[in-house]
Amino acid sequence: MAAKKPTLLATSRNGTELQSAAIGDPALLLMSDWQMARYISLLLCRVQQRLESQMMVNPGIQGLTADSPTRVQDRRSRTLGGPWAYAVAREAEVFAMTEALKLQDSLPEVAATSLVGVIAKLEMIVGADRDIGDPTDFPWPHIASVLSDLRAIAGTLPVGRPSRERTRSDVAKHWESAVKLIAALEAEGAAEYCGDVAVL
Repeated sequence: MAAKKPTLLATSRNGTELQSAAIGDPALLLMSDWQMARYISLLLCRVQQRLESQMMVNPGIQGLTADSPTRVQDRRSRTLGGPWAYAVAREAEVFAMTEALKLQDSLPEVAATSLVGVIAKLEMIVGADRDIGDPTDFPWPHIASVLSDLRAIAGTLPVGRPSRERTRSDVAKHWESAVKLIAALEAEGAAEYCGDVAVL
């Protein structure tokens, strides 16, 4: 008789279902936090890229744009501060990615207490490799194969959606830290920040 696949988690990661299931296995909670941190860093990366694009399209230098200086200045104010906001967005992204990397680095210290927890840990390992390495090099295809086997035996982790409240809160946390850092650098009289981005 075939064994029945266990129910792993409820399908919503933003509710209490995942939190209560994660209490039983710390690896699930770690993976959820790691996924959220990566999601926030991607959102902040998009903000930074949007500001960068606006600065490149309209640098505010007369002669490089066909607009009058007044219209250029009006448009620059809509970019939330030009280079200063870009520097803040860039640092906020770094803070979010640093949080994801710290969670990833804590993986060896977190013990999975179930097969689902082992799958969660392997998902993090394989997911981290997508960012930093060549997925065709040893041992990544081998680890992906083991993960595939485990999913076939135990089932897959549910796809969840982060809550808007937590997303806004995490973005605001990193943005505030970045504002403080950029303001501190400006107060110290730094002439340049991040290469070619002037903060003064």
